[in-house]
Amino acid sequence: MGNTVDYPPIPVSARPLHGEHGLIDLWTAIKPLATIASAMNTGAHPDDEHSSMLAYLALGKGVQTSSIIATRGEGGQNEIGCELGSALGIIRTRELEEASAKSNVTLGILSEDFYDPIYDFGFSKSAEETLEKWGEGVVYERLVRKIRELRPDVVIPCFENEPTTHGHHRAITILTERAFREAADPQVFPEHLEQGLLPWQIKKYYVPSTAEDYHVAVPVGEYDQTYGASYVQLGERSRFMHKTQGMGVHYDEGPTYNYYRLEASVIAAQRKERDFFSGLPFTLADLAAEVAEKGAADAAEALQRLHEAALDVLEAYPRFSEVAARVHRMKALLRVAQEEVASSSLGEAMIVDLLYRLGVKEAQLNQASAEALSLVVKIKPETGELVGGQTTTVTVTAYNGGSTDVEHVQLRLRVPDEWTAKPLTPTCFPKVGYNQTVCAVYELKIPAEAPLFHPYKPPVFDVEAHYFAFDTAAAIRVEPDASVAVLPPYAVALTPSAIVLNTLRQDEAIPVTVTVKQYRHGVHQPKVSLQVPPGWEAEPPVAELPFSFRGESQTVSFTVRPHEQVENGKYLLSALIVAADGSVEVSRDVQVIEYPHVGRSYFIRPAELTVQAFDLAIPENQRVGYVSSGFDNIDKYLRSVGVHCVNLDESDIQSGDLSRYDTIVLGIRAYGFRKELIASNQRLLKYVEDGGTLVVQYHKPEDKWKPQLAPYPIFIGESLIDWRVTDEHSPVRILAPAHPLFHFPNQITSADWDGWVQERSIYNPSRWGSEYTELIATSDPGEPEFRGIFLTAPYGKGIYTYSSLAWFREIPQLVPGAFRLFVNMISQKQ
Repeated sequence: MGNTVDYPPIPVSARPLHGEHGLIDLWTAIKPLATIASAMNTGAHPDDEHSSMLAYLALGKGVQTSSIIATRGEGGQNEIGCELGSALGIIRTRELEEASAKSNVTLGILSEDFYDPIYDFGFSKSAEETLEKWGEGVVYERLVRKIRELRPDVVIPCFENEPTTHGHHRAITILTERAFREAADPQVFPEHLEQGLLPWQIKKYYVPSTAEDYHVAVPVGEYDQTYGASYVQLGERSRFMHKTQGMGVHYDEGPTYNYYRLEASVIAAQRKERDFFSGLPFTLADLAAEVAEKGAADAAEALQRLHEAALDVLEAYPRFSEVAARVHRMKALLRVAQEEVASSSLGEAMIVDLLYRLGVKEAQLNQASAEALSLVVKIKPETGELVGGQTTTVTVTAYNGGSTDVEHVQLRLRVPDEWTAKPLTPTCFPKVGYNQTVCAVYELKIPAEAPLFHPYKPPVFDVEAHYFAFDTAAAIRVEPDASVAVLPPYAVALTPSAIVLNTLRQDEAIPVTVTVKQYRHGVHQPKVSLQVPPGWEAEPPVAELPFSFRGESQTVSFTVRPHEQVENGKYLLSALIVAADGSVEVSRDVQVIEYPHVGRSYFIRPAELTVQAFDLAIPENQRVGYVSSGFDNIDKYLRSVGVHCVNLDESDIQSGDLSRYDTIVLGIRAYGFRKELIASNQRLLKYVEDGGTLVVQYHKPEDKWKPQLAPYPIFIGESLIDWRVTDEHSPVRILAPAHPLFHFPNQITSADWDGWVQERSIYNPSRWGSEYTELIATSDPGEPEFRGIFLTAPYGKGIYTYSSLAWFREIPQLVPGAFRLFVNMISQKQ
């Protein structure tokens, strides 16, 4: 048939097929065929899903399930590395994608780009602040758009709108409830209608509740023999993907429930309901009954036959070839049902709804076909790192692991309009038999001005595989296994990427290393230089880099001499790359982000170095030992400003000579992640007692923290929302103005509390011993002051300081006052 075949539509959201999980993947693909119900879970952050409930609906009941998340989690913490901000957002997005895939959940993220209006700006105590920063109209329009695209019968936000809840969570719940009422109104965002997106009325709106007050109890503790786990366990399988947030718990088998309360409904509801879909059509047979009541007998009969065919598919499991035959029979019946519905006398609204649901069924059948046939399609690019103007090859393979011949196979590589994909081999194959692989090779030409890789955009190319089995057409769309990235010809990294210029030492030069990696092929000799502020000088003025091959890196050392009189403030240095032909390349840094659970991605940004100039006094000959938990890099910044800072390993803590250090600093949450600290805590306290200074940064209550770890008890507040100061501009009151910490070696003023980012403090102590001096007090607007944020006390001959100030956010952002306070904190002696 070749190119003349009339192929059906392709699944909107087909996942890559790898044939890795056999029977489980087959069951996951066919389970939804008899179900036409849909549900949507809404949340604010990538780990906000009600994972066990989603697993129950999608994997257990075959419900078309979606998760709509507002942000990409840029404001969170990171338990597996030092990435924060946008780089962390990239990881958390990939974690969310992998988590959703494990539960067969359709994912939507409202935040579309770096520095999007909808971003995770850290903990918020109010929905009003959240909506003001996000832009209420922006986030609401995108949420309503997702609802109209996915047309859920039921919507369930992750959190209730109540005062003890994160402001981001409350904001999404408020907007979800509003969308329940307004997404059906064509006057709300009428531009959607102009774009062909119809209004949609959600039928039921639920919120999380308790066993004392609920309408629906979801039995997430039920055990599914096919998956060999309960739905709680299946849900945690997805939660374990959120490794940056330390998510995932191992649960035993046994009964357990999630409870939900019906807040609004457009249909009559009982006090206790069987499930979310009580009173709503759940199967194709339910749809057939509704259509029959409307007098469309032929359409009703077609839907009923389709329902029976779906049951036949499920009955054939786990016999792959029989499942495949019945899937393709159902595909033929689906086409008849679509035609009968479209030509029926049903009203326009009902026809649109039915055709949408049948379209979802078509995508599911295409997925089920490939699984049942064990048809494995893969994309194998010559390289996953491309540059504009390059020509490369992409190989597409289709393997038949089943007993049924697959016929009229066509492998189409889909590329952007400006790109050229030229077949170098045949792309159509009459038949692919058992254990046979066919292969199509394309020559790919990337335009010189091709947009660079963006981790939040769809893959730059994918493949459509069209084929016939049992005389019925099917099609799937497959994406590359790993990221395929268009990168700049040269990746330029400036080291350091941010630095403090101490205005007390204006005569000191700034060493800058520029590392350039060539992503283009061949021999090239670009020139690199540093662009510096007026009055500054860089030596050498320019350097030539001889590249011989793709992937080669060259490093050039520059010496930057600032102006003789640099005023306090922020300055930017950037790199300039000039090609041999004189053309100027926009210099970009390419940060490779790679972890086993999410694969490789890239963060492309301007190649710049931030210089923050301010005065910073540092004691001479001070030795600091730093115990890092792996979640912050404050030690690196201390070294960059001239503090003699040494990282302490396990043996140092357990048996090393701690007296060598004037001060020992424990990184954030260190007791929770450095197992030797608990056992060696008495050594640390003895170090203080003998005259050392010990600084402990914030801990969560669950970080193995005990009040007795401190020389005098410190109890950390248990509530997530109550024991923190989220307003980075909150006024700070000095409680002990004469204390040496505010005077040595830097004189602290009110200006040192300016310019802080995201928050003041987190996980503040709720109680502490009277031996401590309370150094500061601050609070969010309208709340009582916290006085335990910054505590210090003499112990023996030494000093013990506990601080829940957000040093791990302020220091990397080069906040001057944070540096000055931190240096003072580690410089204290009795």
